[in-house]
Amino acid sequence: MEKSLLLLFDRPYEPVYVPKGENRISFDIPSNYLPERYKDIGDRILNRFGNDALSSVPIKNIAIPDLSVPLSLSRRETFSHFLPAHRKMATRLTELFMGMRTLEDLVSLAAYCRDRVNAQMFVYSLSVAILHRPDTKHLSVPQLAEIFPDKYMESSIFHRAREEANVVPAGSRTPIEIPLDYTATDADPEHRVAYWREDVGVNLHHWHWHLVYPFDGPRVAVNKDRRGELFYYMHRQIMARYNIERLCNGLPQVSRLNNFREPIPEAYFPKLDQQVAGRAWPARPSGFVLSDINRPADSLRFDIGDLERYRDRILEAIQSRQARLASGGTVRLDEERGIDILGNMIEASILSPDITYYGDLHNLVHMAISFCHDPDHRFLESFAIMGDATTAMRDPVFYRWHAFVDSLFTLFKDSLPAYTTQQLVFPGVSVSDVRVNSPGSNPNTLNTHWSKSDVELSRGLDFTPRGSTLARLQHLNHDDFTYTIVVNNTNNREVQGTVRLFMAPKFDETGRQMSFNDQRMLMIEMDKFTWTLNRGQNVITRQSVDSALTIPFEATFRNLEANRPNSSDLQSFDQFNFCGCGWPQHMLVPKGTRQGYPMDLFVMVSNFEQDRVNQAQPTGCRDGVSFCGLRDLKYPDARAMGYPFDRVARQGVVNLSDFLVPNMQTQQITVRFSGAVKSRQSNKQQTNNRT
Repeated sequence: MEKSLLLLFDRPYEPVYVPKGENRISFDIPSNYLPERYKDIGDRILNRFGNDALSSVPIKNIAIPDLSVPLSLSRRETFSHFLPAHRKMATRLTELFMGMRTLEDLVSLAAYCRDRVNAQMFVYSLSVAILHRPDTKHLSVPQLAEIFPDKYMESSIFHRAREEANVVPAGSRTPIEIPLDYTATDADPEHRVAYWREDVGVNLHHWHWHLVYPFDGPRVAVNKDRRGELFYYMHRQIMARYNIERLCNGLPQVSRLNNFREPIPEAYFPKLDQQVAGRAWPARPSGFVLSDINRPADSLRFDIGDLERYRDRILEAIQSRQARLASGGTVRLDEERGIDILGNMIEASILSPDITYYGDLHNLVHMAISFCHDPDHRFLESFAIMGDATTAMRDPVFYRWHAFVDSLFTLFKDSLPAYTTQQLVFPGVSVSDVRVNSPGSNPNTLNTHWSKSDVELSRGLDFTPRGSTLARLQHLNHDDFTYTIVVNNTNNREVQGTVRLFMAPKFDETGRQMSFNDQRMLMIEMDKFTWTLNRGQNVITRQSVDSALTIPFEATFRNLEANRPNSSDLQSFDQFNFCGCGWPQHMLVPKGTRQGYPMDLFVMVSNFEQDRVNQAQPTGCRDGVSFCGLRDLKYPDARAMGYPFDRVARQGVVNLSDFLVPNMQTQQITVRFSGAVKSRQSNKQQTNNRT
């Protein structure tokens, strides 16, 4: 029954009764489950496709709940969780899926809904329900790039893929190569970092994070520990990584989109087709201006003045360090919970203290940008890629908007007192050395290059012959490496420490050495783990593939049907079942430069007794914990996210070296980009034992 639930993601526009998967499993649905237009010929349809199946799954006939809200959106319209009307529909559908008493009832309702409700909303709502239901949360939701590849890949590939599938037998098909540069040329300076913005793994991370942390829906799915703070931290880390990538490519850091009435100089032509709607994603030429939005077809109306009022009210809350409550009174934005409250307020999750007063700022600006080409629907155009969480990170303006969002969080964080030396030191513990080593390379050098990897298309190619059909993508990658950290413990007993690893550029775009405050804003987390320190000297080694930030390479690029263990073998099934939420392993290291890009590697060993969160030990897969937390548990670090770089420095600190206390150490490293296309390493040393 579990496998049959996942088969409902297969080929989302082929009817549910058409056999699914490589094993051609059919859903034996009751005749009343057929859409109205097929009921008169239901027996012929079910017999025809049932005979093509190798096996079948009987679907229980249940009383179908009221679907009037989810059915308000037609099956082949584009769907966006940023749109309030669509959000309401998706929330209701998710609630229905979550409310089914048994797995059998869930499969039955999902089979009924699949050919009736909007296909993209169906995939979203069923994915959220699977991730949050007790009886399904161990299942691995298929990656969206396999279900809707048109959201991630250049449009001409699908004509070639269908030709390949129709002409070449399964098993003999050649992967279809997608060029690295297909949306623009370097005549547009922003295109220098298109390889990063358009990376499949980066965009899948953003989609999956919003599945795990939806801002609307059943409260059990939304109300997670430190959810608002994690919205702040995950997006801040994305901004830091993107800005470093820009510096590596000779571009300045992103400028904030803080004036909603000025033209947007960045253009973007996505070169994607919406196969569902039969039209291309709208482009945005340079110089477009945001307008008041009045689109009755989308039940959406707001003015630019509304966005400015929401922005000003949020700024007022930050400056006064308190927020209004919808129930009356105020809540203090203090050191412990202030950032969490602010994150829910800015993103406008259902946990916002007063969503009527503070509004839907983050999501509505996404929509204002995505509708700037047709703000009043006179041309019958749908939203552009900024309106969809699965595609928004491809657009350069995404980073300008989130630079402004991040500046709101920075304004609050900078109002907090600096960490004192006593809040930073770990008595009796000192770090004497840190270095990185990569096989066949100079010490303290990280090597990056291009790799080519395959993505399975067959799950998303409707009405084509079965069998694997692959797209081959070129993407950034790096050689695996090892950290070696020397830590001295002069206490008279063993102690536990939290090892925190960060990295930041050494120089700004003008070649000047960065101040501490500038550098801390670009500190990207590389890893975080606990370690028992014996008395005396300890030599810690840590593989890069074990990073608490990332998900394994195979969670991004893999065929879900290949080498899948039997679900009855729970241990191997759990190891295969990657969580899917986390930063892609191949994007852990910035690109660097051919001559070598200098960066500072920072390590801190903090006192685990002050970091500890008292709770049960997590079980199963827990990849990408730094960005995604732990399922059904509290965030496993009592410190503020980004500690110790989330606040301004104490008095007297000018450079990073001034900030150091004995339990910290730095090492200058070089990130060197070869420009070569190299095959991926096997990563056999990966342990999947992440703490």
